[in-house]
Amino acid sequence: MASELPTKLVGTVDCKQGAVRAVRFNTDGNYCLSCGSDKSVKLWNPYRGLLLKAYSGHGYEVLDAKSSVDNAHIASCGLDKMVILWDVGSGQSLRKYRGHAGRVNCVCFNEDASVVLSGSIDATIRVWDCRSRKMEPIQILDEAKDSISNIQVSDHEILAGSVDGYVRRYDLRNGKMNADCIGKPVTCVTFTKDGQCMLVSSMDSTLRLLDKDTGELLGEYSGHKNIEYRIDSCMNHNDTHVVSGSEDGKICFWDLVEGSMSSTIGEAGTGAVHSLSFHPEESCMISASSGVFKLWRPNSYITDDE
Repeated sequence: MASELPTKLVGTVDCKQGAVRAVRFNTDGNYCLSCGSDKSVKLWNPYRGLLLKAYSGHGYEVLDAKSSVDNAHIASCGLDKMVILWDVGSGQSLRKYRGHAGRVNCVCFNEDASVVLSGSIDATIRVWDCRSRKMEPIQILDEAKDSISNIQVSDHEILAGSVDGYVRRYDLRNGKMNADCIGKPVTCVTFTKDGQCMLVSSMDSTLRLLDKDTGELLGEYSGHKNIEYRIDSCMNHNDTHVVSGSEDGKICFWDLVEGSMSSTIGEAGTGAVHSLSFHPEESCMISASSGVFKLWRPNSYITDDE
């Protein structure tokens, strides 16, 4: 099974946008976005290393970006406290949402891309209506006691990780909030594909798999290094393995059920490999460190050069 993990480097792209703060596949995995310290967001065909468009309008470093489910819009956020909604085709900014009191760490669309959610160092999640002309948030979630590091959204739930050591899950159907204490600053949260569990990264170099409804600890995964930075983790495309970057330049894979490390990529980047994104349907992954992103495939994958 480990042989099908994407451990073979098939492409490296120099983004030419300073340090790459985040790299994200779009919803169908055909394109990806990179966020740069040069205030830009770039849209790529990662398989050909082809730059398709650059989006400039932020006043400072861009920390996160996501594309909508129909690929028509991009939402981005950064150190300038702004959330920007972009038109993909024209490259123009459609909305600039201001309201956060500090840097905005993460951004996310809901399932039909009618609203954008943003999480900030000001300890709030703000919900913005993309279809309205109003520039105020339609809702502010302020239960966290410290910076919001990561947000995930399903059809009826919002999952948020915070530096205060808690993972909070908001159920939009019944208006309830559940909080699970991890005890260490949370850096990344992910729903499993079946929606039953959540994967949580924290700054004690540990990933935890929790039952979403009960908070029960189902698995722990360690062997990587995460004590200082926000490091991305995720599930692979079919939920058999857990994947995480590491501050020592590695990418680690664990068997979801057994909890054992099944593979590592030793020199995946210079410095920390802090951003990862897994293809939604294939064994394919992109990772970011320093000023580049890299494309990974299984060892069985034959490149054009071979």
